[in-house]
Amino acid sequence: MIETDTLPSCPGCYLFRDASDVIIYVGKAKDIRKRVKSYFQHTIEDPKTRAMLSHVARVEVIVTDSETEALILENTLIKTHQPKYNIRLKDAKSYAHIRLTDEDFPRLVIARRRAGGGKYFGPFVSAEERDYVLRFLQKTFLLRTCRKMPKKPCLRHHINLCSAPCIGKVTRDEYRENVERAVQVLSGETDELLAQMEKTMKRLADENEFERALSLRKQIAAVRKLSERQKMQRERTYNEDVLNYRVHDNTVYLMVFNIHRGMLVNKNEYVFDYRDDFLEEFIVRYYDEHPVPAELILPVPASDAIASYLTGKRGKRVRLTTPQRGMKRELLTLARKNIDITFFGNMEKVDALKRALRLTVSPSIIECFDISHLSGTSVVGAMVRFTNGIPDKGAYRRFRIKTVEGIDDCAAIGEVVRRRYARLTREGVSLPDLIIIDGGRGQLNAALQELHNLSLSIPIISIAKREEEIYVPGRARPLRLPEKHRGLHYVREIRDEAHRFALSYNRLLRKREVIP
Repeated sequence: MIETDTLPSCPGCYLFRDASDVIIYVGKAKDIRKRVKSYFQHTIEDPKTRAMLSHVARVEVIVTDSETEALILENTLIKTHQPKYNIRLKDAKSYAHIRLTDEDFPRLVIARRRAGGGKYFGPFVSAEERDYVLRFLQKTFLLRTCRKMPKKPCLRHHINLCSAPCIGKVTRDEYRENVERAVQVLSGETDELLAQMEKTMKRLADENEFERALSLRKQIAAVRKLSERQKMQRERTYNEDVLNYRVHDNTVYLMVFNIHRGMLVNKNEYVFDYRDDFLEEFIVRYYDEHPVPAELILPVPASDAIASYLTGKRGKRVRLTTPQRGMKRELLTLARKNIDITFFGNMEKVDALKRALRLTVSPSIIECFDISHLSGTSVVGAMVRFTNGIPDKGAYRRFRIKTVEGIDDCAAIGEVVRRRYARLTREGVSLPDLIIIDGGRGQLNAALQELHNLSLSIPIISIAKREEEIYVPGRARPLRLPEKHRGLHYVREIRDEAHRFALSYNRLLRKREVIP
């Protein structure tokens, strides 16, 4: 039993350690004793919190002078120790950036990850919009695209798409000036850029530099067209972030809109386990890695400690707004609508499958297994996971079959199912709501037997490729759903993804065997 009466009643951080003295959770509190005591005095409904508390062997505290200091310390401790039960800020989706290289004559390129030198802009939610902006900037400001500058001009120069720094057609300063203009566009500073360019165009015309003035006029027209394409109706001279969330089944679905001077330039989506004070923890973690805006629009009021923390990070006052009406409230509503579309837009097919299989729990998390081989060689297994109707590719797993020789898909399915759920059971990780096996009744029975050996009761079905029949344990005949049934389409979608993933792994192994 954890002793809480001796804990201090003041601000600070508390650290839960397990029997191996490993920190498994870090929290902050205005009153440490009151907060820690609440964990052990009341019945905790959240299964993940109950699992965490079952591993707590002792509590360590660090006292601070204020709640703001506790916020900062909590973030530092989480970054240092990476506790198992704290929020892990991993993007629900990964978007590409536009990178400005740090070469003598810089290029603009697509960057999948923030690695290497240079400046990064984005990430861009729409690949189509990102590619459009990239091509626009390269074309408008005549920026080079070649990885290594050639010794003679390429076709892009001859069709007026590159200023050809490779042969000295443009000076370093002139090229850098065009690069800076591209950077201003990417930074959302189009109004300032247009004013500067118009002033420069007038000066060139007065100096009879008509060719350069004409070139600049074309650039101005192009930038103005891009600005009209991207501009929102709202006009702001400062940056804002809009944050909204939805809690469903002890999971937080959260979205951040980044609005730079009235232009929506980016959005980030996050999914993590629900905890008390999750919003404050998220804000501290997020703005430790991202620029702090002048205004943060929230669905609920934040504490004075958060306001103080953000102001300290920015070096200037940060407004925390919880609007009840008007345009800012509409932005919160828009963020919430995007959450519903992004994370819950596919729930109709999940519900359709639940009804078709007569499940008592909605199959929000589904794992599907498939086996792939070539005439009994390079036998592999694969597992894909779908969460709320969409692929969760970070949870995909691949298996090299170890205990089965030759062609025996049933035994191979049994091996991967056993390995997968024996591990989840050992680690205390939550199990899926439904398991799908690619195959017929034989594969289903093999998987069902392994679950029985592990004393696990998880709904499980299999789908046969030829007739698209669904086999359900305890049902004498396979289930045949109408061709247009959304539940059937969803099962096919998951099965096909598992097959693709397994086949790609099989091909990879065969390639390695051919090319050591």
